[in-house]
Amino acid sequence: MSEKEPIGVVGAGWVGLVTGACFAELGHRVVVREIVAEKVESLRRGEVPIHEPGLPELIERNKERLLFTTEVAELLNGPRLIFVCVQTPPTYSGDADLSAVERAVEEIGEPDGRALVMKSTVPVGTGRTIKREAPDLAYVSCPEFLREGTAIKDFMEPDRVLVGTDPGDEWAAEAVAEVYEPLGAPVLSTDISSAEMVKLASNAFLATKISFINEIANVCEELGADVMDVARGMGLDDRIGARFLQAGIGYGGSCFTKDVSALKMLAANSGYHFQLLNSVIEVNELQKRRVMAKLAKHLDSLVGKRVALLGLAFKADTDDMRGASSLVLAARLEGESAKVVAYDPVAETAAAPLMPSVEMVRSAMDALDGADAAVLVTEWPEFAELHWAEVAKRMKTPLLVDGRNFLDADAVRAAGLIYEAIGRPSAPDRSAVES
Repeated sequence: MSEKEPIGVVGAGWVGLVTGACFAELGHRVVVREIVAEKVESLRRGEVPIHEPGLPELIERNKERLLFTTEVAELLNGPRLIFVCVQTPPTYSGDADLSAVERAVEEIGEPDGRALVMKSTVPVGTGRTIKREAPDLAYVSCPEFLREGTAIKDFMEPDRVLVGTDPGDEWAAEAVAEVYEPLGAPVLSTDISSAEMVKLASNAFLATKISFINEIANVCEELGADVMDVARGMGLDDRIGARFLQAGIGYGGSCFTKDVSALKMLAANSGYHFQLLNSVIEVNELQKRRVMAKLAKHLDSLVGKRVALLGLAFKADTDDMRGASSLVLAARLEGESAKVVAYDPVAETAAAPLMPSVEMVRSAMDALDGADAAVLVTEWPEFAELHWAEVAKRMKTPLLVDGRNFLDADAVRAAGLIYEAIGRPSAPDRSAVES
């Protein structure tokens, strides 16, 4: 078996670490360049700074093939394919901040037989702008389609590999396709701009599905239908599919929130008003208010009430707090003068600086003890295993709002709790019960 070519990765964030570790698993020597020296030192000690299931073990297994460094020279010593995996966070205007991408391009410098492979999510037109400014640099757009919590599986078993390049850089596109060949996924070859658009359009469409089912859920509550049954019936239609039809308190994370906003702004900057995405964003923002309304329905005033948040991360199996619904809920609860207490099995360290006035506790039961209400924010499996009869005894008012439609409603209600979900038959309000 011939030796596989070395690969360079710029950025030791979530995408960079997963990409580097997975390429190492495929047999490549991988140089990961990161500008934060403390992060490099911790990675060299075997300490992985993010929570991604299976990633620490993958890095440990391939530590002989992985080099973490702050030095640009080491990045450029050998690899001809340099995968750029830096963050492109939204600016205040909603556009993508490309400063890290621009720094990476500048550091790669003279092409010298190398190709820049863009993994970072960038606005359509970024690649061609880079090519205009550095015409001798081979450029490939190869967007990532990884999901936090299942990123390693997504890398190793991709639905497709997207390779976008323009005339003159065909060798680079072929080289990228070759390193992905062992995964057996279909390779879609496009021009650079189309590849960039596929990434943004894919995330925008998935976010649209989530906002759509949340709108349906809200109508279901008004009409007495159950959105779980509705989504199940819709999902069996293979034209629609069941995925991303889970009603709840809205999408979060860095990808959907950032990419939907970026695509909307990209359209606006080109003179087009993307009405659908405006609605998608509005629905997602308003969905958190449904929780507040459900709490008020049973508690009247929230002043002085102790409200427990079960879960803080934007989804299970990650500690990522970017775009997390818990941030909005905590702020709104505190704005109503409620006392907020929270538990998350993984994300407390990341969450605590973002919500300094929220009381963090060490278990779900600690959060529920004496609470006037609880809101399930993140669908961590351990929450489904709670002893609900004990929960009902511990809470001051046994009110539970399931923001993810994650729990067994019958079991929770049978244990004596008032159970509210999203788009499902609702519990009567307190006044109705008392009368």
